[in-house]
Amino acid sequence: MKNAVTVSQDFKKPHLEVSGDSRLSGELRVSGAKNSALVLMTASLLTKSPIRVDNIPQLTDIDGMANILLEMGVKLNRSTNSIEIQADEIHHVELPYDLVHGLRASFFCIGPLLARLGKAKIPLPGGCRIGARPVSEHIRGLKALGAYVTVEHGVVTASIPGPTKKLKGSHLVLDCPSVGATETVLMAAVLAQGRSTIENAAQEPEVQDLANMLNKMGARISGAGGPKITIEGVEELHGCNYKVIPDRIEAGTFLLAAAITRSIVRVSPVIPDHLRAVLQKLRDCGCKIEIENDSIKIIPGEIIGIDITTQPFPGFPTDLQAPFMALLSTAKGTSIITEKIYENRMQHVGEMQRMGASIKVQGNTAVIEGVPKLSAAPVSGGDLRSSAAMVLASLSAKGVSKVEGLHHLDRGYSALEKKLNKAGANIIRNN
Repeated sequence: MKNAVTVSQDFKKPHLEVSGDSRLSGELRVSGAKNSALVLMTASLLTKSPIRVDNIPQLTDIDGMANILLEMGVKLNRSTNSIEIQADEIHHVELPYDLVHGLRASFFCIGPLLARLGKAKIPLPGGCRIGARPVSEHIRGLKALGAYVTVEHGVVTASIPGPTKKLKGSHLVLDCPSVGATETVLMAAVLAQGRSTIENAAQEPEVQDLANMLNKMGARISGAGGPKITIEGVEELHGCNYKVIPDRIEAGTFLLAAAITRSIVRVSPVIPDHLRAVLQKLRDCGCKIEIENDSIKIIPGEIIGIDITTQPFPGFPTDLQAPFMALLSTAKGTSIITEKIYENRMQHVGEMQRMGASIKVQGNTAVIEGVPKLSAAPVSGGDLRSSAAMVLASLSAKGVSKVEGLHHLDRGYSALEKKLNKAGANIIRNN
């Protein structure tokens, strides 16, 4: 009787029922970039004037950031795909733990709050448990700009000493090209006195997107998208309207959904240059890629094994490592995937093995022997991207799979099952 109760409770967990042997067709539409949208929302704290951000994805992480801004006294007006933000009055510079602990992007508030108000107090953030993602580089960057920063009992407190309450321009060389640290320093430096430079800066498209919006607000930033960024501090910023770039990780996930189901699909809108490394690996493993303006058509052939090493942009993105492993589990021959960004990003391997994948892991390297067919199984994603990988694997497997971990999936994919169903998948959400 005890076992029967346990099974009943498990069945009630939110999950997707994914019918395998799916074939997709038509077009898969890409939402705005989650990792851009979250940072752009925090950048609105740098001005009293209204900011309108369009192409905002409908995600639980976006909801979380909106709640954090509301807690600070910021005015928000949301519609389906846009958000209007006005931070003319900020009542709290101390963020509550219960709103912050599940959203790593909450830490991005520290730069704007410090630059504009001279102080901030933020608990260390949470998010996916995929390894050490320390904020030490963020803190080092803020200290270089003249901030006094302490970390006690899991809370980061930052302030600007002296009467001016203004940060001062500085030269900073990052130990590693951290996207988060680059963005934190960028937002703090735009209102600093004098010139700042960031060397070994992250080159990701999301960094470029942030710099583009800040420049539209009146900042003076040059070099974003390259390894050295220069910021000339300005006295104040003003409001603007801005549109978030398409989500390159969602676009890559859709391309992999087409490849694993051996389906011809068009994915749009995209910025093809943001997907260069991913497109090359798809070509290498047997897919034909046709690019036309802001869309990509994928025509899968026989999928063969390849080697992948994750790297900072413009290299292969760590966020597509798990989804690509799902594809290579069905490839002909042997593949090797080496994870160089996060040390705990192989959590999906055990779940893929449950579906019949042949994968061996040693350290940060996985050796995948392709199998002719995966088998349906109950699986769960332990983080955002592994959850997506479980959905992709289930699309190609024989039978009906039950995929749990939707609280992870919904952080980064807007209505994933609805988009896939529109293209021919058979996925049922059970909440």
